[in-house]
Amino acid sequence: METFHIINNDFLSLNDLWHIFSTHQKLKLSPANKNKVKKARQFLDHKLQSSDRPIYGINTGFGALHNIKIDETQINLLQENLVKSHACGIGNPVPHDIVKLMLLLKILSLSKGHSGIQLTTLELLIKFYNHDILPVIYQQGSLGASGDLVPLAHLSLPLMGEGQVFYKGKIYSGHDILKKFGWNKIHLQAKEGLALLNGTQFMSAYGVYNLFIAQKLLYLADVLAALSLDAFDGRIEPFDTLVQEVRPHKGQIETAAFIRDILEDSELIKQPKKHVQDPYSFRCVPQVHGASKDAVQYVSKTIINEVNAVTDNPLIFPDENKIISGGNFHGQPLALALDMLAIAMSEIANISERRTYQLISGKRDLPAFLVNNPGLNSGLMIPQYASASAVSQNKQLSTPASVDSIESSNGQEDHVSMGANAATKALNVIKNVQKVLAIELLTASQALDFRKHKTSSFLQSLIKAYRSQVPFIEEDRILQKDIAKSVEFIDQLNFDNLPVIQTDNEIQFDL
Repeated sequence: METFHIINNDFLSLNDLWHIFSTHQKLKLSPANKNKVKKARQFLDHKLQSSDRPIYGINTGFGALHNIKIDETQINLLQENLVKSHACGIGNPVPHDIVKLMLLLKILSLSKGHSGIQLTTLELLIKFYNHDILPVIYQQGSLGASGDLVPLAHLSLPLMGEGQVFYKGKIYSGHDILKKFGWNKIHLQAKEGLALLNGTQFMSAYGVYNLFIAQKLLYLADVLAALSLDAFDGRIEPFDTLVQEVRPHKGQIETAAFIRDILEDSELIKQPKKHVQDPYSFRCVPQVHGASKDAVQYVSKTIINEVNAVTDNPLIFPDENKIISGGNFHGQPLALALDMLAIAMSEIANISERRTYQLISGKRDLPAFLVNNPGLNSGLMIPQYASASAVSQNKQLSTPASVDSIESSNGQEDHVSMGANAATKALNVIKNVQKVLAIELLTASQALDFRKHKTSSFLQSLIKAYRSQVPFIEEDRILQKDIAKSVEFIDQLNFDNLPVIQTDNEIQFDL
């Protein structure tokens, strides 16, 4: 049975977006939003008929050509030319899930009634979304300033019977997909091309998708840190409530509480220790993981504000009798946030790799490289190399894109955010984080099998599920396969209502 999300002006949270996206809900406009869209369009048409004054992008050229007045007989052609000329994407195609999110976010923005779009144009976008018709869009081309012009041009082409779409495993031309469904192509009216192209939906969609993955990985990073701590015969004292209360950062406090909760019934954590201190990669988990979580909370707030915003230009305010050319399309808030996301998640990988390194070092009664007969067997020596390689690449990818700017459009667009580059590289960072965590899981589970005492029931349930896919390493084998299975294992883990911090140790690992 089909379920629908009714688009209204309610503020959507990240959890709301996840629910719409993950449960494959279809979209439907509320009557109130239909009326808002119609009202803005009628207001714009009336303005054009009653006045010949120049209105940017509606009866003028674009960017550096903003001073060129367009004859009223060519206003519609102006909009179609805009979309075609801006479809200059290069690089690899955007992943399908992100294209779907772009469609969703563009629909949400246009539905608020400040863009002057035709209702039929918006309804065709909704049809594309509801039928999983995904325009072919390319990862490079946006400067993240006048909106995501290039990728949004590719998003819009199929509405006009141009460009390409992906549908049920095949590529169709825009013309053929409209013909297949018996839909009419859109003849863009005044301002519509600009409404479609101006906006931050490429950056925002990447941001939302990155956050979906990042929240899961932040949770798993805590779980694996607890696993590694136990496998390394670490101490619980640094996670004491008193330590956190005198430095009360929210993420630090919650991380320490979560680790204590995970290890509450562990035999290993309670056994007497020979050593007085653990290395920072174990002892400072609350401080490092917590700082990243606090940063991601800022990122989440910024991106969710953007998702609920109107970011095209000019903006139409029928009740105030105004059409205003402004700068809501500028991606600077997103660029800074996405750079912050990359840096925060990069640190999660950084400290994870250090725990892996400590576990294979032959310390604390563990065999060198966590294998029997070291020397004959190299054991887990080289997975740490792979992890270090990914961590090093993350350091390079975490150089901020938002500090860069390139003048464009003959100086009219003289400061750009580069938020699109921040968005795409943040996803690459997050993918690397997953690989590094997968190697920590491989390493910590191997180390744990050399311990006589048991870890917590929570972690035992995780290891039991993991061992069904990745068995103990008795002797050298091709470990690329084990790493790939570990990455897949993390992909498959499904936690109901997964939060950034989860303190319920009864959670089930659902494979």
